[in-house]
Amino acid sequence: MKMAEKQISLPAKLINGGAAGIIGVTCIFPIDLVKTRLQNQRSGQQVYKSMLDCLMKTLRSEGCFGMYRGAAVNLTLVTPEKAIKLAANDYFRHLLGKEGVALSLSKEMLAGCGAGVCQVVITTPMEMLKIQLQDAGRLASQQIVSRVSCSTSGCNLVTVNPILTRAYNVGPAVIPRRISATQIAAELLHTHGIKGLYKGLGATLLRDVPFSVIYFPLFAHLNRAGQDSLEERTSFFRSFLAGCMAGSVAAVSVNPCDVIKTRLQSMGKGRNEENYSGITDCARKIWIKEGPSAFLKGASCRALVIAPLFGIAQGIYFIGVGEFLINLCQNGRLSP
Repeated sequence: MKMAEKQISLPAKLINGGAAGIIGVTCIFPIDLVKTRLQNQRSGQQVYKSMLDCLMKTLRSEGCFGMYRGAAVNLTLVTPEKAIKLAANDYFRHLLGKEGVALSLSKEMLAGCGAGVCQVVITTPMEMLKIQLQDAGRLASQQIVSRVSCSTSGCNLVTVNPILTRAYNVGPAVIPRRISATQIAAELLHTHGIKGLYKGLGATLLRDVPFSVIYFPLFAHLNRAGQDSLEERTSFFRSFLAGCMAGSVAAVSVNPCDVIKTRLQSMGKGRNEENYSGITDCARKIWIKEGPSAFLKGASCRALVIAPLFGIAQGIYFIGVGEFLINLCQNGRLSP
């Protein structure tokens, strides 16, 4: 870990991480929405044929704002989530490291593991609420299909879970109605207590811990490639590219875990869509009924989401927005 990074205060790191998360999510959220909808599709019930098809259908049926369904909860919680993730990794690297000596690969992986464990406190409820909102359009589209007479063998009638039916469908026509994350959270707390918001916690750990173990060491090595000194501060462009490359590799590597997490956290189920009792049951049913390829659903979307998200996050993080804002508040002027 570079000396310059060690000297950054914890509040500055938290601000850096938060700012990085907000900017990154704003840029790539529509692709993340597509990823969720593609992962939730079952064989024979495809509403969307591809990433582009999903983007176009969502834009036509739900408009530009529909592309950002669920973004509010993500933007609200991504600040503490990314702040915890990036700052925790820095903290564990500092804890495990020695002055002027580069960390070994095993210690870098251990630091990433610690960061992944810390972040799930925020990530699990954030993803839980986001997925309900993102998947609403797919469920509404299935409801529309279910009202159309169809004689082909591939046409399956579907219904939705009552908790979402109340939220999205009223009257004789299927008209999507907006619901907020607050409403979903309130109902989950009322019916299941705090554990309702942490449904899929095990699957989130199964995804985020390996992701961090792969991502952070890979990013660190790519970010300092060609540097002669550990004290040399990297540029925004280098950190951005390193974040993109490391993020895409880690994202595709853990995509099977992300598919399982998405399925477990989706409350809305269409007719003939499986319910899962846990991680093992979910993995087994997907493998048997949809085949191994189902674990790669949304992999390209996830790579397109994670690459720029972590590229922007790392770039902003290393620019030092936090130090700038803290200095501005303390001195009341724009000083370096």
